[in-house]
Amino acid sequence: MTDSKRAGKRERLAGAAVRVLHEQGVEKTTLADIARAADVPVGNVYYYFKTKDQLIEAAIEEHGHHLDAMIEALERLGTPQERLKALVQGWIGESDLTARYGCPTGTLAAELDKRDDGLDRAVAKVMGRLLDWVEGQFAAMGRADARELAVALFAAYQGVALLTNTFRDPGLMETEGHRLERWIDSLAPALA
Repeated sequence: MTDSKRAGKRERLAGAAVRVLHEQGVEKTTLADIARAADVPVGNVYYYFKTKDQLIEAAIEEHGHHLDAMIEALERLGTPQERLKALVQGWIGESDLTARYGCPTGTLAAELDKRDDGLDRAVAKVMGRLLDWVEGQFAAMGRADARELAVALFAAYQGVALLTNTFRDPGLMETEGHRLERWIDSLAPALA
């Protein structure tokens, strides 16, 4: 088997782990579930991942890769205000998925926090990178309170993601998302 085929299977397994862990949760998910979702024979999973925890680690890395790609795309926008609003629009665009399963990274973080294996810290690092990026956007807007604003934005999203999932109502995410966009506009420096 070539290295590219191996990498392809490993990436498929990691991507499938992200989806299945989000949909079923950590405790309910089996290696067989992930193998089936990745269209990889279950026996092959052990070639790439010796334990379920290694596959969870790969899923966390995949969350990090998704975050990197998202930030790269957002950085192409002209202003910090546009970037933050596009982030919120992305959250709104996922409102149906959030209503069914919750925030992909947030629910994983909450589940892993209940375990004593250190994986909670790995997912916290991914979430922390987004928090730091949001802080950087507020700082670029000239805000001295950039960290507080970043926490407020992040907390508003995580809170509404929980409510959207609890009530299975994507409209909650849309309503809060539009309020957050107005809030971001209110924090931007006035144009001369």
